[in-house]
Amino acid sequence: MPQTPPFSAMFDSSGYNRNLYQSAEDSCGGLYYHDNNLLSGSLEALIQHLVPNVDYYPDRTYIFTFLLSSRLFMHPYELMAKVCHLCVEHQRLSDPSSDKNQIRKIAPKILQLLTEWTETFPYDFRDERMMRNLKDLAHRIASGEETYRKNVQQMIQCLIRKLAALSQYEEVLAKISSTSTDRLTVLKTKPQSIQRDIITVCSDPYTMAQQLTHIELERLNYIGPEEFVQAFVQKDPLDNDKSCYSERKKTRNLEAYVEWFNRLSYLVATEICMPVKKKHRARMIEYFIDVARECFNIGNFNSLMAIISGMNMSPVSRLKKTWAKVKTAKFDILEVCEADVLLLSNILYLESGIPIYDVSLDHVVRQKKTHRLRERKGLEEHQMDPSSNFYNYRTALRGAAQRSLTAHSSREKIVIPFFSLLIKDIYFLNEGCANRLPNGHVNFEKFWELAKQVSEFMTWKQVECPFERDRKILQYLLTVPVFSEDALYLASYESEGPENHIEKDRWKSLRSSLLGRV
Repeated sequence: MPQTPPFSAMFDSSGYNRNLYQSAEDSCGGLYYHDNNLLSGSLEALIQHLVPNVDYYPDRTYIFTFLLSSRLFMHPYELMAKVCHLCVEHQRLSDPSSDKNQIRKIAPKILQLLTEWTETFPYDFRDERMMRNLKDLAHRIASGEETYRKNVQQMIQCLIRKLAALSQYEEVLAKISSTSTDRLTVLKTKPQSIQRDIITVCSDPYTMAQQLTHIELERLNYIGPEEFVQAFVQKDPLDNDKSCYSERKKTRNLEAYVEWFNRLSYLVATEICMPVKKKHRARMIEYFIDVARECFNIGNFNSLMAIISGMNMSPVSRLKKTWAKVKTAKFDILEVCEADVLLLSNILYLESGIPIYDVSLDHVVRQKKTHRLRERKGLEEHQMDPSSNFYNYRTALRGAAQRSLTAHSSREKIVIPFFSLLIKDIYFLNEGCANRLPNGHVNFEKFWELAKQVSEFMTWKQVECPFERDRKILQYLLTVPVFSEDALYLASYESEGPENHIEKDRWKSLRSSLLGRV
Protein backbone atom coordinates (compact mmCIF):
# COMPACT_ATOMS: atom_id res chain seq x y z
CA MET A 1 0.00 0.00 0.00
CA PRO A 2 1.17 3.57 -0.65
CA GLN A 3 2.28 5.60 2.35
CA THR A 4 -0.43 7.95 3.56
CA PRO A 5 0.57 11.63 3.67
CA PRO A 6 0.77 13.72 6.88
CA PHE A 7 -2.22 15.85 7.88
CA SER A 8 -0.62 19.00 6.52
CA ALA A 9 -0.61 17.51 3.02
CA MET A 10 -4.11 16.04 3.08
CA PHE A 11 -6.18 19.06 2.10
CA ASP A 12 -5.59 21.92 -0.29
CA SER A 13 -7.33 25.30 -0.36
CA SER A 14 -10.27 23.97 -2.35
CA GLY A 15 -11.35 21.58 0.36
CA TYR A 16 -9.29 18.45 -0.26
CA ASN A 17 -6.36 17.32 -2.35
CA ARG A 18 -7.76 16.05 -5.63
CA ASN A 19 -4.43 14.54 -6.59
CA LEU A 20 -4.59 12.27 -3.55
CA TYR A 21 -8.22 11.35 -3.99
CA GLN A 22 -8.64 7.93 -5.59
CA SER A 23 -12.05 7.43 -7.15
CA ALA A 24 -13.26 3.85 -7.44
CA GLU A 25 -16.15 2.33 -9.37
CA ASP A 26 -19.24 2.53 -7.20
CA SER A 27 -20.43 -1.04 -6.89
CA CYS A 28 -23.64 -0.32 -4.97
CA GLY A 29 -24.70 3.05 -6.38
CA GLY A 30 -25.65 5.99 -4.22
CA LEU A 31 -22.52 8.14 -4.71
CA TYR A 32 -22.55 11.37 -6.72
CA TYR A 33 -19.38 12.74 -8.33
CA HIS A 34 -18.60 15.90 -10.24
CA ASP A 35 -15.27 16.07 -12.10
CA ASN A 36 -14.19 12.96 -10.18
CA ASN A 37 -14.88 14.72 -6.87
CA LEU A 38 -17.24 13.07 -4.40
CA LEU A 39 -19.97 15.57 -3.51
CA SER A 40 -22.71 13.49 -1.90
CA GLY A 41 -23.97 9.99 -1.32
CA SER A 42 -26.30 7.82 0.68
CA LEU A 43 -24.99 6.87 4.10
CA GLU A 44 -24.84 3.18 3.17
CA ALA A 45 -22.89 3.91 -0.01
CA LEU A 46 -20.41 6.06 1.90
CA ILE A 47 -19.86 3.24 4.39
CA GLN A 48 -19.27 0.81 1.51
CA HIS A 49 -16.76 3.29 0.11
CA LEU A 50 -14.85 3.23 3.39
CA VAL A 51 -14.23 -0.51 3.31
CA PRO A 52 -11.23 -1.68 1.25
CA ASN A 53 -11.18 -4.68 -1.05
CA VAL A 54 -8.48 -6.52 -3.00
CA ASP A 55 -8.30 -3.83 -5.69
CA TYR A 56 -9.18 -0.71 -3.73
CA TYR A 57 -8.11 1.20 -0.64
CA PRO A 58 -9.81 4.50 0.28
CA ASP A 59 -7.63 7.58 0.35
CA ARG A 60 -6.69 8.88 3.78
CA THR A 61 -8.48 12.14 3.04
CA TYR A 62 -11.75 10.25 2.61
CA ILE A 63 -11.14 8.06 5.67
CA PHE A 64 -10.53 11.06 7.93
CA THR A 65 -13.45 13.06 6.53
CA PHE A 66 -15.95 10.23 6.79
CA LEU A 67 -14.88 9.04 10.25
CA LEU A 68 -15.06 12.66 11.45
CA SER A 69 -18.48 13.45 9.98
CA SER A 70 -20.25 10.07 10.25
CA ARG A 71 -20.91 10.62 13.97
CA LEU A 72 -23.47 13.26 12.95
CA PHE A 73 -25.56 10.38 11.61
CA MET A 74 -24.70 7.32 13.69
CA HIS A 75 -22.70 6.19 16.72
CA PRO A 76 -19.08 5.23 16.05
CA TYR A 77 -19.81 1.77 17.46
CA GLU A 78 -22.65 1.37 14.93
CA LEU A 79 -20.29 2.33 12.12
CA MET A 80 -17.64 -0.07 13.41
CA ALA A 81 -20.20 -2.89 13.49
CA LYS A 82 -21.15 -2.22 9.86
CA VAL A 83 -17.51 -2.03 8.77
CA CYS A 84 -16.75 -5.33 10.54
CA HIS A 85 -19.74 -6.97 8.89
CA LEU A 86 -18.69 -5.81 5.42
CA CYS A 87 -15.11 -6.93 5.98
CA VAL A 88 -16.07 -10.36 7.28
CA GLU A 89 -18.87 -11.14 4.87
CA HIS A 90 -17.77 -9.43 1.67
CA GLN A 91 -14.13 -10.39 1.97
CA ARG A 92 -15.03 -13.92 3.16
CA LEU A 93 -12.79 -13.68 6.20
CA SER A 94 -15.08 -16.11 8.02
CA ASP A 95 -14.95 -18.75 5.27
CA PRO A 96 -12.31 -21.42 6.04
CA SER A 97 -12.24 -22.46 2.38
CA SER A 98 -11.59 -18.97 1.03
CA ASP A 99 -8.48 -18.32 -1.02
CA LYS A 100 -5.56 -17.66 1.35
CA ASN A 101 -3.80 -15.54 -1.25
CA GLN A 102 -6.82 -13.28 -1.52
CA ILE A 103 -6.99 -12.95 2.28
CA ARG A 104 -3.28 -12.05 2.30
CA LYS A 105 -4.06 -9.26 -0.18
CA ILE A 106 -7.01 -7.82 1.72
CA ALA A 107 -5.87 -8.36 5.33
CA PRO A 108 -3.15 -5.67 5.37
CA LYS A 109 -5.60 -3.16 3.90
CA ILE A 110 -8.22 -3.85 6.57
CA LEU A 111 -5.49 -3.67 9.21
CA GLN A 112 -4.36 -0.33 7.78
CA LEU A 113 -7.92 1.04 7.99
CA LEU A 114 -8.22 -0.07 11.63
CA THR A 115 -4.81 1.44 12.40
CA GLU A 116 -5.80 4.80 10.92
CA TRP A 117 -9.04 4.75 12.92
CA THR A 118 -7.31 3.94 16.23
CA GLU A 119 -4.52 6.47 15.66
CA THR A 120 -6.71 9.38 14.56
CA PHE A 121 -9.85 8.80 16.66
CA PRO A 122 -8.60 6.78 19.64
CA TYR A 123 -11.27 8.14 21.99
CA ASP A 124 -13.95 6.27 20.02
CA PHE A 125 -12.52 3.10 21.56
CA ARG A 126 -13.35 4.06 25.13
CA ASP A 127 -16.65 2.43 24.23
CA GLU A 128 -16.45 -1.29 25.09
CA ARG A 129 -18.53 -2.14 22.02
CA MET A 130 -15.94 -0.46 19.79
CA MET A 131 -13.06 -2.28 21.43
CA ARG A 132 -14.87 -5.61 21.23
CA ASN A 133 -15.52 -5.26 17.49
CA LEU A 134 -11.96 -4.08 16.89
CA LYS A 135 -10.44 -7.08 18.64
CA ASP A 136 -12.81 -9.50 16.90
CA LEU A 137 -11.97 -8.23 13.41
CA ALA A 138 -8.28 -7.96 14.21
CA HIS A 139 -8.28 -11.57 15.45
CA ARG A 140 -9.79 -12.76 12.18
CA ILE A 141 -7.08 -10.92 10.24
CA ALA A 142 -4.25 -12.19 12.41
CA SER A 143 -5.24 -15.85 12.56
CA GLY A 144 -2.59 -17.99 10.90
CA GLU A 145 -0.23 -15.12 10.00
CA GLU A 146 2.54 -14.27 12.48
CA THR A 147 3.31 -10.91 10.82
CA TYR A 148 -0.29 -9.75 11.05
CA ARG A 149 -0.52 -10.97 14.64
CA LYS A 150 2.41 -8.78 15.65
CA ASN A 151 0.96 -5.77 13.83
CA VAL A 152 -2.42 -6.26 15.49
CA GLN A 153 -0.82 -6.57 18.91
CA GLN A 154 1.21 -3.40 18.32
CA MET A 155 -1.87 -1.46 17.17
CA ILE A 156 -3.94 -2.46 20.23
CA GLN A 157 -1.09 -1.78 22.67
CA CYS A 158 -0.59 1.69 21.19
CA LEU A 159 -4.33 2.38 21.51
CA ILE A 160 -4.39 1.24 25.14
CA ARG A 161 -1.44 3.51 25.96
CA LYS A 162 -3.25 6.51 24.46
CA LEU A 163 -6.42 5.78 26.40
CA ALA A 164 -4.46 5.31 29.64
CA ALA A 165 -2.70 8.65 29.10
CA LEU A 166 -6.07 10.31 28.52
CA SER A 167 -7.46 8.88 31.76
CA GLN A 168 -4.45 10.16 33.70
CA TYR A 169 -4.81 13.60 32.13
CA GLU A 170 -8.50 13.76 33.04
CA GLU A 171 -7.70 12.73 36.62
CA VAL A 172 -5.20 15.60 36.88
CA LEU A 173 -7.77 18.07 35.52
CA ALA A 174 -10.34 16.84 38.02
CA LYS A 175 -7.85 17.18 40.87
CA ILE A 176 -6.94 20.74 39.84
CA SER A 177 -10.61 21.66 39.55
CA SER A 178 -11.49 20.21 42.97
CA THR A 179 -8.76 22.18 44.75
CA SER A 180 -9.45 25.55 43.12
CA THR A 181 -10.61 28.31 45.47
CA ASP A 182 -11.56 31.95 45.26
CA ARG A 183 -8.59 34.30 45.84
CA LEU A 184 -10.76 36.40 48.15
CA THR A 185 -11.22 33.41 50.48
CA VAL A 186 -7.44 33.07 50.67
CA LEU A 187 -6.99 36.78 51.39
CA LYS A 188 -9.36 36.60 54.36
CA THR A 189 -7.15 34.01 56.05
CA LYS A 190 -3.76 35.11 54.76
CA PRO A 191 -2.67 38.78 54.80
CA GLN A 192 -2.05 40.31 51.38
CA SER A 193 1.45 41.38 52.40
CA ILE A 194 2.64 37.77 52.41
CA GLN A 195 0.76 36.73 49.26
CA ARG A 196 2.89 35.79 46.27
CA ASP A 197 2.23 37.38 42.89
CA ILE A 198 3.13 36.10 39.45
CA ILE A 199 6.21 38.33 39.08
CA THR A 200 7.76 36.91 42.27
CA VAL A 201 7.25 33.42 40.80
CA CYS A 202 8.63 34.35 37.36
CA SER A 203 10.02 37.80 36.64
CA ASP A 204 11.02 36.99 33.04
CA PRO A 205 8.14 37.49 30.54
CA TYR A 206 9.81 35.26 27.95
CA THR A 207 10.02 32.33 30.40
CA MET A 208 6.40 32.92 31.41
CA ALA A 209 5.32 32.82 27.74
CA GLN A 210 7.19 29.53 27.33
CA GLN A 211 5.44 27.97 30.32
CA LEU A 212 2.06 29.14 29.04
CA THR A 213 2.93 27.46 25.75
CA HIS A 214 3.60 24.21 27.64
CA ILE A 215 0.09 24.29 29.09
CA GLU A 216 -1.48 25.21 25.75
CA LEU A 217 0.23 22.42 23.78
CA GLU A 218 -0.50 19.80 26.43
CA ARG A 219 -4.19 20.66 26.50
CA LEU A 220 -4.41 20.92 22.73
CA ASN A 221 -2.83 17.49 22.40
CA TYR A 222 -5.63 15.82 24.34
CA ILE A 223 -8.48 17.28 22.25
CA GLY A 224 -9.78 14.64 19.85
CA PRO A 225 -10.76 15.86 16.36
CA GLU A 226 -14.21 14.33 16.84
CA GLU A 227 -14.92 16.75 19.71
CA PHE A 228 -15.33 19.61 17.23
CA VAL A 229 -18.17 17.69 15.57
CA GLN A 230 -19.67 16.20 18.73
CA ALA A 231 -20.03 19.68 20.21
CA PHE A 232 -22.57 20.49 17.48
CA VAL A 233 -24.40 17.16 17.18
CA GLN A 234 -28.13 17.50 16.63
CA LYS A 235 -30.80 14.96 15.91
CA ASP A 236 -30.54 13.51 12.40
CA PRO A 237 -33.96 14.05 10.74
CA LEU A 238 -33.70 10.58 9.16
CA ASP A 239 -32.95 8.96 12.53
CA ASN A 240 -36.65 8.46 13.36
CA ASP A 241 -37.17 8.71 17.13
CA LYS A 242 -33.75 7.62 18.30
CA SER A 243 -32.55 10.02 20.98
CA CYS A 244 -28.95 8.84 21.23
CA TYR A 245 -27.31 12.16 20.57
CA SER A 246 -26.75 13.12 24.20
CA GLU A 247 -24.46 10.10 24.53
CA ARG A 248 -22.22 11.43 21.81
CA LYS A 249 -21.51 14.83 23.27
CA LYS A 250 -18.17 13.81 24.72
CA THR A 251 -16.36 17.13 24.58
CA ARG A 252 -14.71 17.25 28.01
CA ASN A 253 -11.21 18.02 26.68
CA LEU A 254 -12.49 20.77 24.42
CA GLU A 255 -14.43 22.25 27.33
CA ALA A 256 -11.36 22.01 29.59
CA TYR A 257 -9.40 24.01 27.04
CA VAL A 258 -12.06 26.74 26.88
CA GLU A 259 -12.04 26.79 30.70
CA TRP A 260 -8.24 27.27 30.63
CA PHE A 261 -8.66 30.36 28.44
CA ASN A 262 -11.17 31.77 30.92
CA ARG A 263 -8.94 30.93 33.88
CA LEU A 264 -5.94 32.67 32.31
CA SER A 265 -8.05 35.78 31.60
CA TYR A 266 -9.24 35.91 35.21
CA LEU A 267 -5.73 35.22 36.50
CA VAL A 268 -4.41 38.23 34.56
CA ALA A 269 -7.20 40.45 35.91
CA THR A 270 -6.63 39.15 39.44
CA GLU A 271 -2.88 39.82 39.37
CA ILE A 272 -3.49 43.38 38.14
CA CYS A 273 -6.24 44.20 40.65
CA MET A 274 -4.47 42.64 43.65
CA PRO A 275 -1.66 45.16 44.39
CA VAL A 276 -2.50 47.99 46.77
CA LYS A 277 -0.11 50.49 45.20
CA LYS A 278 -0.79 52.10 41.84
CA LYS A 279 2.81 51.71 40.62
CA HIS A 280 2.67 47.98 41.34
CA ARG A 281 -0.53 47.60 39.35
CA ALA A 282 1.03 49.51 36.43
CA ARG A 283 4.11 47.31 36.62
CA MET A 284 1.87 44.20 36.47
CA ILE A 285 0.10 45.53 33.35
CA GLU A 286 3.46 46.16 31.69
CA TYR A 287 4.59 42.66 32.64
CA PHE A 288 1.57 41.04 31.03
CA ILE A 289 1.94 43.14 27.89
CA ASP A 290 5.52 41.83 27.63
CA VAL A 291 4.30 38.25 28.16
CA ALA A 292 1.65 38.80 25.47
CA ARG A 293 4.31 40.04 23.04
CA GLU A 294 6.44 36.94 23.64
CA CYS A 295 3.38 34.71 23.14
CA PHE A 296 2.80 36.47 19.82
CA ASN A 297 6.41 35.85 18.75
CA ILE A 298 6.21 32.17 19.73
CA GLY A 299 2.94 31.67 17.85
CA ASN A 300 0.87 31.13 21.00
CA PHE A 301 -2.20 33.14 20.01
CA ASN A 302 -4.55 31.56 22.55
CA SER A 303 -2.55 32.78 25.57
CA LEU A 304 -2.03 36.11 23.82
CA MET A 305 -5.78 36.66 23.43
CA ALA A 306 -6.51 35.43 26.96
CA ILE A 307 -4.03 37.92 28.43
CA ILE A 308 -5.45 40.84 26.45
CA SER A 309 -8.99 39.76 27.32
CA GLY A 310 -8.04 39.78 30.99
CA MET A 311 -6.63 43.30 30.68
CA ASN A 312 -9.88 44.39 29.03
CA MET A 313 -12.17 43.16 31.79
CA SER A 314 -14.08 46.07 33.26
CA PRO A 315 -12.48 45.88 36.75
CA VAL A 316 -9.09 46.35 35.07
CA SER A 317 -9.97 48.76 32.30
CA ARG A 318 -11.68 51.18 34.72
CA LEU A 319 -8.38 51.76 36.61
CA LYS A 320 -7.63 55.04 34.84
CA LYS A 321 -4.93 56.23 37.24
CA THR A 322 -3.14 52.91 36.93
CA TRP A 323 -3.27 52.88 33.12
CA ALA A 324 -1.97 56.48 33.07
CA LYS A 325 1.27 55.23 34.65
CA VAL A 326 1.80 52.45 32.06
CA LYS A 327 4.58 53.26 29.61
CA THR A 328 3.04 54.09 26.22
CA ALA A 329 5.78 52.11 24.42
CA LYS A 330 4.27 48.96 25.92
CA PHE A 331 1.13 49.30 23.79
CA ASP A 332 2.70 48.06 20.54
CA ILE A 333 1.35 44.53 20.95
CA LEU A 334 -2.09 45.88 21.83
CA GLU A 335 -2.19 47.79 18.55
CA VAL A 336 -1.97 44.47 16.74
CA CYS A 337 -4.53 42.56 18.76
CA GLU A 338 -6.69 44.91 20.83
CA ALA A 339 -9.21 45.63 18.10
CA ASP A 340 -9.76 41.94 17.47
CA VAL A 341 -10.20 40.99 21.11
CA LEU A 342 -12.68 43.78 21.73
CA LEU A 343 -15.05 42.20 19.22
CA LEU A 344 -15.84 39.65 21.93
CA SER A 345 -18.78 41.73 23.10
CA ASN A 346 -21.25 38.90 23.59
CA ILE A 347 -21.18 35.47 25.16
CA LEU A 348 -22.16 32.93 22.51
CA TYR A 349 -23.20 29.48 23.64
CA LEU A 350 -23.32 26.43 21.43
CA GLU A 351 -26.30 24.12 21.58
CA SER A 352 -24.18 21.82 23.72
CA GLY A 353 -23.82 24.60 26.28
CA ILE A 354 -20.11 25.21 25.66
CA PRO A 355 -19.28 28.92 25.83
CA ILE A 356 -17.40 30.04 22.74
CA TYR A 357 -16.55 33.31 24.47
CA ASP A 358 -16.73 33.64 28.21
CA VAL A 359 -15.01 36.95 28.83
CA SER A 360 -16.96 39.50 30.88
CA LEU A 361 -16.36 42.85 29.18
CA ASP A 362 -18.35 46.00 29.80
CA HIS A 363 -19.18 47.74 26.50
CA VAL A 364 -19.00 51.33 27.71
CA VAL A 365 -15.70 51.00 29.55
CA ARG A 366 -14.24 49.04 26.63
CA GLN A 367 -15.06 51.88 24.26
CA LYS A 368 -13.43 54.41 26.60
CA LYS A 369 -10.33 52.25 26.87
CA THR A 370 -10.18 51.75 23.10
CA HIS A 371 -10.52 55.49 22.57
CA ARG A 372 -7.53 56.07 24.88
CA LEU A 373 -5.47 53.51 23.00
CA ARG A 374 -6.36 55.05 19.66
CA GLU A 375 -5.28 58.44 20.99
CA ARG A 376 -1.96 57.01 22.16
CA LYS A 377 -1.14 54.86 19.14
CA GLY A 378 -3.31 56.28 16.37
CA LEU A 379 -5.44 53.17 15.87
CA GLU A 380 -7.65 53.49 12.80
CA GLU A 381 -11.42 53.41 13.27
CA HIS A 382 -11.86 50.62 10.70
CA GLN A 383 -9.87 48.25 12.89
CA MET A 384 -12.84 48.12 15.24
CA ASP A 385 -15.24 47.13 12.44
CA PRO A 386 -16.64 43.63 13.19
CA SER A 387 -16.91 43.00 9.44
CA SER A 388 -13.11 42.66 9.40
CA ASN A 389 -13.71 39.25 11.00
CA PHE A 390 -10.58 39.32 13.15
CA TYR A 391 -8.44 40.43 10.21
CA ASN A 392 -5.36 41.30 12.29
CA TYR A 393 -5.34 37.97 14.06
CA ARG A 394 -6.06 35.91 10.93
CA THR A 395 -3.19 37.64 9.10
CA ALA A 396 -0.80 36.83 11.95
CA LEU A 397 -2.08 33.24 12.11
CA ARG A 398 -1.49 32.70 8.38
CA GLY A 399 2.06 33.98 8.82
CA ALA A 400 2.70 31.58 11.72
CA ALA A 401 1.15 28.68 9.80
CA GLN A 402 3.35 29.42 6.78
CA ARG A 403 6.42 29.56 9.02
CA SER A 404 5.42 26.22 10.52
CA LEU A 405 5.25 24.51 7.11
CA THR A 406 8.87 25.33 6.29
CA ALA A 407 10.24 25.09 9.85
CA HIS A 408 13.23 22.91 10.72
CA SER A 409 12.80 23.16 14.50
CA SER A 410 9.92 22.56 16.91
CA ARG A 411 10.28 26.16 18.06
CA GLU A 412 9.30 27.46 14.62
CA LYS A 413 6.51 24.89 14.17
CA ILE A 414 4.42 26.19 17.06
CA VAL A 415 0.97 27.43 16.00
CA ILE A 416 -1.56 27.69 18.82
CA PRO A 417 -4.74 29.23 17.39
CA PHE A 418 -7.15 31.52 19.20
CA PHE A 419 -9.29 28.54 20.12
CA SER A 420 -12.60 30.32 20.66
CA LEU A 421 -12.46 31.72 17.13
CA LEU A 422 -11.56 28.30 15.70
CA ILE A 423 -14.65 26.84 17.37
CA LYS A 424 -16.75 29.74 16.12
CA ASP A 425 -15.58 29.19 12.52
CA ILE A 426 -16.42 25.48 12.69
CA TYR A 427 -19.72 26.24 14.39
CA PHE A 428 -20.86 28.60 11.66
CA LEU A 429 -19.65 26.26 8.93
CA ASN A 430 -21.81 23.57 10.51
CA GLU A 431 -24.79 25.90 10.95
CA GLY A 432 -24.49 27.42 7.47
CA CYS A 433 -24.67 24.16 5.49
CA ALA A 434 -27.15 21.31 5.73
CA ASN A 435 -25.90 17.84 6.63
CA ARG A 436 -28.38 16.29 4.23
CA LEU A 437 -29.44 17.28 0.74
CA PRO A 438 -33.15 17.33 -0.22
CA ASN A 439 -32.82 13.82 -1.70
CA GLY A 440 -31.56 12.46 1.63
CA HIS A 441 -27.94 12.19 0.53
CA VAL A 442 -25.17 13.18 2.92
CA ASN A 443 -23.78 16.56 1.88
CA PHE A 444 -20.18 15.42 1.60
CA GLU A 445 -19.01 18.68 0.04
CA LYS A 446 -19.67 20.34 3.41
CA PHE A 447 -17.68 17.71 5.25
CA TRP A 448 -14.64 18.11 3.00
CA GLU A 449 -14.45 21.72 4.20
CA LEU A 450 -15.07 20.74 7.83
CA ALA A 451 -12.34 18.11 7.69
CA LYS A 452 -9.94 20.60 6.13
CA GLN A 453 -10.31 22.96 9.11
CA VAL A 454 -10.00 20.19 11.68
CA SER A 455 -7.01 18.58 9.93
CA GLU A 456 -5.12 21.87 10.16
CA PHE A 457 -5.72 21.83 13.91
CA MET A 458 -4.49 18.20 14.00
CA THR A 459 -1.18 19.30 12.50
CA TRP A 460 -0.73 22.09 15.04
CA LYS A 461 -1.59 20.00 18.09
CA GLN A 462 1.06 17.38 17.32
CA VAL A 463 4.00 19.77 17.81
CA GLU A 464 6.15 18.93 20.82
CA CYS A 465 6.93 21.84 23.11
CA PRO A 466 10.66 22.62 22.79
CA PHE A 467 10.93 24.65 25.99
CA GLU A 468 12.15 23.34 29.33
CA ARG A 469 9.39 22.83 31.89
CA ASP A 470 9.42 24.82 35.11
CA ARG A 471 7.22 22.98 37.59
CA LYS A 472 7.05 25.89 40.02
CA ILE A 473 5.68 28.27 37.37
CA LEU A 474 3.31 25.67 35.92
CA GLN A 475 1.98 24.86 39.39
CA TYR A 476 1.28 28.55 40.03
CA LEU A 477 -0.47 29.08 36.69
CA LEU A 478 -2.70 26.03 37.08
CA THR A 479 -3.56 26.14 40.78
CA VAL A 480 -3.21 29.64 42.24
CA PRO A 481 -6.64 30.94 43.36
CA VAL A 482 -8.14 33.70 41.23
CA PHE A 483 -10.82 36.30 41.95
CA SER A 484 -14.41 35.76 40.93
CA GLU A 485 -15.97 38.55 38.87
CA ASP A 486 -17.52 40.16 41.95
CA ALA A 487 -14.23 39.95 43.85
CA LEU A 488 -12.46 41.60 40.90
CA TYR A 489 -14.88 44.52 41.00
CA LEU A 490 -14.45 44.86 44.75
CA ALA A 491 -10.64 44.87 44.44
CA SER A 492 -10.91 47.43 41.64
CA TYR A 493 -13.13 49.76 43.69
CA GLU A 494 -10.84 49.38 46.71
CA SER A 495 -7.86 50.39 44.53
CA GLU A 496 -9.51 53.29 42.70
CA GLY A 497 -12.78 54.46 44.22
CA PRO A 498 -16.18 54.44 42.51
CA GLU A 499 -16.78 57.24 39.98
CA ASN A 500 -20.58 57.44 40.01
CA HIS A 501 -23.63 56.45 42.05
CA ILE A 502 -24.01 53.12 40.26
CA GLU A 503 -20.43 52.13 41.10
CA LYS A 504 -20.83 53.38 44.69
CA ASP A 505 -23.95 51.29 45.21
CA ARG A 506 -22.26 48.23 43.76
CA TRP A 507 -19.16 48.81 45.92
CA LYS A 508 -21.27 48.96 49.09
CA SER A 509 -23.16 45.84 48.09
CA LEU A 510 -19.95 43.92 47.36
CA ARG A 511 -18.30 45.02 50.61
CA SER A 512 -21.34 43.82 52.50
CA SER A 513 -21.72 40.49 50.71
CA LEU A 514 -18.04 39.57 50.27
CA LEU A 515 -16.35 41.16 53.27
CA GLY A 516 -19.24 41.48 55.70
CA ARG A 517 -18.55 45.22 56.03
CA VAL A 518 -20.80 48.28 55.68
